[in-house]
Amino acid sequence: MNAPRPHEAIWPKRLPRQLVLPETSLWFNLEVSARRYPNKPAYLFFGQPLAFGDLKRQAEALAGWLQAHGVGKGDRVAVFMQNCPQFVIAVHAVLRADAVVVPVNPMNRADEFGHYITDPGAKVVLTTADLAAIVAEANGRLPADKQLQHIVATRFTDAMPAVLDDAERPSQPVLDWLMADPVLPPSVGGGTQVTRWADALAAGHVPGVHAARPDDLALLPYTSGTTGLPKGCMHTHRTLMHNVVGGGVWGHAGPETVGLGVVPMFHITGFIYGCLGSVAGGGTTVILPRWDRELAGRIISRHRVTHWTCIPTMIIDLFGSPNYASFDLSSLKYVSGGGAAMPQAVAERLKREFNIDFAEGYGLTETAAPTHANPPERAKLQCLGIPIIGTDSRVIDPDTLQEVAIGETGEIVSCGPQVFKGYWGHPEATKAAFIELDGKTFFRTGDLGRMDEEGYFFITDRLKRMINASGYKVWPSEVELLLFKCPLVQEACVIGTRDAYRGESVKAVVVLRAEARGSATPEDIIAWAREHMAAYKVPRSVEFVDALPKSGSGKVMWRLLQEKESA
Repeated sequence: MNAPRPHEAIWPKRLPRQLVLPETSLWFNLEVSARRYPNKPAYLFFGQPLAFGDLKRQAEALAGWLQAHGVGKGDRVAVFMQNCPQFVIAVHAVLRADAVVVPVNPMNRADEFGHYITDPGAKVVLTTADLAAIVAEANGRLPADKQLQHIVATRFTDAMPAVLDDAERPSQPVLDWLMADPVLPPSVGGGTQVTRWADALAAGHVPGVHAARPDDLALLPYTSGTTGLPKGCMHTHRTLMHNVVGGGVWGHAGPETVGLGVVPMFHITGFIYGCLGSVAGGGTTVILPRWDRELAGRIISRHRVTHWTCIPTMIIDLFGSPNYASFDLSSLKYVSGGGAAMPQAVAERLKREFNIDFAEGYGLTETAAPTHANPPERAKLQCLGIPIIGTDSRVIDPDTLQEVAIGETGEIVSCGPQVFKGYWGHPEATKAAFIELDGKTFFRTGDLGRMDEEGYFFITDRLKRMINASGYKVWPSEVELLLFKCPLVQEACVIGTRDAYRGESVKAVVVLRAEARGSATPEDIIAWAREHMAAYKVPRSVEFVDALPKSGSGKVMWRLLQEKESA
């Protein structure tokens, strides 16, 4: 029997040590909530409600269409959208069809998107009209046998009210984007067919009997690593169910909860809490497709938002609004998040003005969001928290794999029911990601941290080469692979640089091609990057050098450049 862990001595009495999970699929959570609360708003989008009953009906109609068009059990369907009610409908439709959701960052460009078709072998992409051209362009570059069968595109206005109330009105550029109705790309002969979302729902297809079991694959979110292209993390209904249910228990959430759904739903945190968790708990989520501090302030005030999962930069931005004094934030009961450290001064202001302890958490795509969280009644600042319900986490020496003493730095490893089943199509990477300790299998996070005497964890550094820009994880190798396509670039090394607002930003150290030397500028590289990669990956600064430092084996010594930048 394992010795007690330090955090067990301060474990909140209200929390169970283990969860008794439903032996059902994630789809069944919507089935139950729709039966319990058929007319209650599951989501609000610029004031337009989507009731639980309607959410279920639309998801079933889309699931029927998917099955009628060749999507079978275990097939992968990509969901490529900003936050909107259709994202949630799409996810539940794929689950209802016994298929697998592949959520893709809507900031991806055509150069990046092809990987999310070919690697999971996606049959269908469910997207929005503004992104359909990116899907079609990426798809058109692929060999015929790798191409999609269908693209289904919705308009944001499909889920919006005909007339917007002033309190719900976003900025004019955002409103113009939401109201736009771009021409959809044409269907390609006998290949990829393009269908309007409304037509798919109106087709009247009824799905077959739901057959997904808890250990079936449900989600394939992609995470990047130190080498190569992003890898899919295999999550089952069961691995996701733990944090879907546990999040509500930990954060006092239930049918009375009103959440603010602004963390991107394609990201594992937004997916678990904004897309699955609120549906399972019967709460209402007010969706923002993009962060807008003025609109967020008005929405929290108007809809009496109680729960807000966020990135600390959002709170910093909200406090910086010239209209801050007019916002009524008194309804907030639980504010949590992660992705970047919460500055102490901001956390203290949150406590002073609203009596809210910011409950920071920690987790990865591989762990379905949290493995650690701060109990809201006993939170520590700039701290990952304690291992959550049912989770065992340790700090080990990354070389000897032995647990280190309290206070010493090592690699954080975690064992729990939310840990993924491995990387899609990468058995060697899967094998390297796990170790055995005390007869249990632990996931190696690649993050360096320490544990205090009460069992709270603190992050200190990363073993993996990752840049954290406002909670968006940027993997230098992926940006480098894209930069090598730039006609001005001979070689590139990407590193992180300090950023007072974003925490970190992306910097590219570039060796120019001979013909570009003397004429190309850093702005030329940045402008090219904006055209070919997601905005958060674009280098904020570019430094030209004659050569990159290399080891005897010819590998770029990125650590030297990173240490020079950090100094």
